[in-house]
Parts: sequence; structure tokens; C-alpha cells
Amino acid sequence: MIDSVRKEHIILGIDPGTLFMGYALLRSVGQQVEILDFGVMDVHKIEGQYPRLQKEFFFLQDLIDRYHPSCLAIETQFVDKNPQTMIKIVHAQGVAIAAALSKDVPIYEYSPMKIKMAITGNGHSSKEQVAGMLQRFLHIPDEQMPKKLDATDALGIAYCHFLQLGLPVSPAGGAKDWKTYAQRKGLVEKNTSSAATGKLSPNAQLMAALQSAKKSTKK
Repeated sequence: MIDSVRKEHIILGIDPGTLFMGYALLRSVGQQVEILDFGVMDVHKIEGQYPRLQKEFFFLQDLIDRYHPSCLAIETQFVDKNPQTMIKIVHAQGVAIAAALSKDVPIYEYSPMKIKMAITGNGHSSKEQVAGMLQRFLHIPDEQMPKKLDATDALGIAYCHFLQLGLPVSPAGGAKDWKTYAQRKGLVEKNTSSAATGKLSPNAQLMAALQSAKKSTKK
């Protein structure tokens, strides 16, 4: 039986929006990952909400036909102070989900906090901090970094799903969660930020712990 972690995955990450929709495509094999494409679909010049949604729908179908993603990773609904804004975002989410369903692409949803936690180790990180960490993880040159954060938001969603692909079934050594396991292994210092220590980021440290866990379970 082939280890599912070793299979090739093409992940389509979408940051839904009514004026600008971020998209990203990652290809992964095991723990290796590369960017196939990422950017922003700009529909702000199109008159009317529904024509914009239609344009996004056809754009996503074209992306799916071009790259044949294994799955769609999308951010779950968030709560906005403006109900009208929230409704419009939900419409955009629905369009992205419908485009994936029309092509039989599996869908995975992640909360904004989970995505930020996976990338930076802090569920309350700013969009700029997420973009900065992604640039480091994926070795993106400065000149290739997009101006709009919608693109890096989508990249973060796709990268969050990539990290989930490599997770073992359960923590080793009887730890209640992976953070506890990493702390026991000395890979994550308690109550100490990576900025203060100059060591690996919490995310990188945690991934190292997970790799150690997978090796120990195979012995």
C-alpha cells in the first residue's frame, strides 16, 4: 500500500472576495512543496455583484481544468461587523465551492485562526506576518511577492492544507497534543517567542517534531 503522505498533491487555495479573489496552487510530494501559480483575480471593474461572481466562477473552473488540483482549500466564514460585507464574502465562498463541486474536486475548510497558527505559530498574526513567513518557507524572491495580500492569504490557505497532509494520526509519547510533544522534545520553548530566541519559528519547530514522531512510529 502506497503511503498517502508520499503521493503527489496539487492544492488549490482560495481567498474568496467580491472585488479581489486570491488564488494559489501548490504541488507537494511528501514534505517537498513548490508553487505552481499564485496571484489575484481582479473583478472590481466589473459592474454588479453577480457578474463579478460569474467571472470568478469561470476563472476557477479554468484553473481547475488547467492544473487538475487534488483538492480545494478555502477559508471558513468569518464574522464581520458589517453584515452586508459578510454576506458578500459568503457568496464568494459559495461560488468557489460550487466551482470545485462542478469539477468533483474535494473541499477542505480552515478557520482564519488555524491558518495563521499553522503558518506563524500565532493565531492572531497579521496578514503581513503570514506573508513574510510564507516568503521564507517557500523561498519567494522579493520581486515575485505580490502587492496585494489576497494572493499570500490564498497561499497561506494552501500551505496550511499542505501541512495537514504530513501530520501523523496522533501524538507520540502520550502527549495530549503536538505542541506538548514538541515541548517535551525541546523543539519548542515554553513561553518563549522565536523572535526573542532567534531560533526556528514555532511552525518549523513543530514540523521537526512531527517528522521525529513519524520516524519513531515506523520503528
